[in-house]
Amino acid sequence: MLTYLVEVSIFIFGLCIGSFLNVCIYRLPASKSIVHPRSMCSNCGTLIAAYDNIPVLSYLWLKGRCRHCQIKISLRYPMVELLGGLFALGTFLKFGLTLEALIYYLFFAALLIVTFIDIDHRIIPNVITLPGIPICFAASFALPTINYREALLGILIGGGSLFLVAWIYSLITKKEGMGGGDIKLLAMMGAIVGWQGVLFTIFLASLVGTLAGLAAMLQSRKGMKLAVPFGPFLSIGSITYTFFGTPLIAWYFNLLG
Repeated sequence: MLTYLVEVSIFIFGLCIGSFLNVCIYRLPASKSIVHPRSMCSNCGTLIAAYDNIPVLSYLWLKGRCRHCQIKISLRYPMVELLGGLFALGTFLKFGLTLEALIYYLFFAALLIVTFIDIDHRIIPNVITLPGIPICFAASFALPTINYREALLGILIGGGSLFLVAWIYSLITKKEGMGGGDIKLLAMMGAIVGWQGVLFTIFLASLVGTLAGLAAMLQSRKGMKLAVPFGPFLSIGSITYTFFGTPLIAWYFNLLG
């Protein structure tokens, strides 16, 4: 019973963090403060009351609309809140109530912000990745699954590999391909998942990104001119590695053998 209450409490905590992540996703690209003013409707500007700002439940109670102007609220808001809750519960179930779990959860929270900003604006904010690289490197000292050498290699291989790809692409096509934001993002990821995690992340991100890109091109009929943000797929890759990387790699090599 106590374990169940702890799990529910952690999930609710994650929902509340997810609500804050929505603020970051909306305000960071606009260079607005993430702490002031209070949350308000983006259409009518009315401040949102506390009882209308309960994660997920308020969205369901209001049927996805602003109480005052009745504009439709994006389904993304409760989805980010749910992801915040699920990641909190997932890290607890995998790592327990430990510093390791907290580090990974904060890492996942940063990736959620990056993912949805990249989807909306095709940018990965430096305010996340630039301080994120040294912060994640410092955090790696508290992780039992990685040492500082692996973290440093992860930074160098993560940032260096994408920089090399971008440089070769621009050299051949005379056009900018992969953005600098992706390079800094993968360097930040490398500090947490190490060089092996970087290789796994690149592989899975490329695979899922290619499939998603093909599906999007077929649907939009824009062909090769359609631009697909790569940040979300890098996030999928690094999160997957954190939770399932070791068994997936073992399964893959057993399959080859």
